[in-house]
Amino acid sequence: MLAGDLFKICCVILPITSIRNDHHICTLCLGVRSMGIIMQDYDLGVAWNWEFDADFIALLQEGCRPRGLSMLQITPVNLADVLHALAVKEIVCRAFFDRASDSDPQFMPLIQWFHENRIYTINSYERASLTWDKAKLHFLMVSAGLDVPETLILPAYFDQPELSVMDWLTQWEQFTIKPAHGSGGVGVLINATAWEQVLSVRQEHATDQYLLQAHIIPKELDMRPAWFRVIYCTGQIYPCWWDPVSHFYAPVTEEEKIRHGLGRLDAVVAIIYRLCGLDLFSTEIAFTPDEQFMVVDYVNDQIDLRLQSTHYEGVPDAIVRDIAERLVSQLVNQG
Repeated sequence: MLAGDLFKICCVILPITSIRNDHHICTLCLGVRSMGIIMQDYDLGVAWNWEFDADFIALLQEGCRPRGLSMLQITPVNLADVLHALAVKEIVCRAFFDRASDSDPQFMPLIQWFHENRIYTINSYERASLTWDKAKLHFLMVSAGLDVPETLILPAYFDQPELSVMDWLTQWEQFTIKPAHGSGGVGVLINATAWEQVLSVRQEHATDQYLLQAHIIPKELDMRPAWFRVIYCTGQIYPCWWDPVSHFYAPVTEEEKIRHGLGRLDAVVAIIYRLCGLDLFSTEIAFTPDEQFMVVDYVNDQIDLRLQSTHYEGVPDAIVRDIAERLVSQLVNQG
């Protein structure tokens, strides 16, 4: 049975509203004893709520164990208990990693607590929050000299319901419509072709700005699209071929970098790191027929780290393992 299956079973059997009073709680999911949290100092607290994160969380735990580091797993089930224990100083977490608050606002008090108490945080809230506005990121990318798609930024529907048709938009055969905030493709419409689609889609997130981006067609290399998803983790860059249709990853080899002139991928990601300062993020880059390295999806700080061995769309296992090792090593380096 996979760790993700166990997480799902626990959350089904023991509803969140009643689980705090139940004596038979899964220690894998919660990092707790039968009657509550183990009262101790933890080297790392990890907030997570997605069952498919379980294998990555297990790799983090595996990396902590030989280094003598303790890790507290914080899930929707034990969140209230953890918040109370932190507030009354029954437990201490020397470092924190958030894998939950982007999809579950009930974790925000936890994020706020670590922020206010100046606890070292992987992808700190201050830095991560600066990457959540794609409109602002667009201008940052341009100012840094990076190639980005031709883009039009529309005001929020709430601020300006009526828009005149953009004549020059007719020059684009296809374009992408995306809200300035959000992740995981929520609210994004690709391959749009009509202004009427813009008027309709921007009402879905009426208080948010929208980006219209010209459709990018990548160059073909070795009979596959030169579209890349590149992951950065604490100084290490992992460039991968990434099919925008099937979402399949394949690491870019050193031989491919040389043969196709793809060394620029690392340089582009290094610039993005200097702009965002995150410990862990991904970006998407298309290598175009005119040999531009076009940054098409700027910064994702809550990246999907499912294992490729168990999920077709997952990240190659060796990369996920190395990311877990590097994040744990970062804790050691922080002292």
